[in-house]
Amino acid sequence: MLTNTEQELISEIRRGNTRAFSDLVERYKDLVFTLAIRMLGNKEEAEEVSQDVFIKVYKSLSKFKGDSKLSTWVYRIAYNSCLDRIKKIKKERIFAELEHIHQTAYADLDNAFEKMADEERSEIIQLCLSQLSSEDAGILTLFYLEEKNLLEMEKATSLTVNTLKVRLFRARKRLASIMEKSVNKEILQSNG
Repeated sequence: MLTNTEQELISEIRRGNTRAFSDLVERYKDLVFTLAIRMLGNKEEAEEVSQDVFIKVYKSLSKFKGDSKLSTWVYRIAYNSCLDRIKKIKKERIFAELEHIHQTAYADLDNAFEKMADEERSEIIQLCLSQLSSEDAGILTLFYLEEKNLLEMEKATSLTVNTLKVRLFRARKRLASIMEKSVNKEILQSNG
């Protein structure tokens, strides 16, 4: 399953090459942080979990058998670390506000309104996701936002494909119910 590049990278890390480990971190840091921020909803928590993930990756690299992609293995560690953090803090998750990395000047007013509408939709979806259990939110995030297929999700979550199908179906129904209530509430509030 491993590519030659991944095998060489792992071999170098196991030999103590710190630069090789830095390359691994650089390669997967965005992937890990994105999953963490979506599951935890808090930037500081996501940063801490991301650091913890790479410490775990380094410590357990000697146990990695290579029977899956390196990215899948890192994802699995990140997913489990996020679930552990959620259980540890025992408080409601609050999704972080989306930061604007690059401010874009809009010459066309229609584009500005379209962007605002997209952001509002995204905020509503994030708010609704935050009302789900961490497991439901994590599975929906992996499938829809991270665009992982069921086989990749099976490796990352240790759940069978059939179990994932059932959980995805149920999570979608729960999310739809929450979104329907949220949208109806928003309509009632805006219409006075």
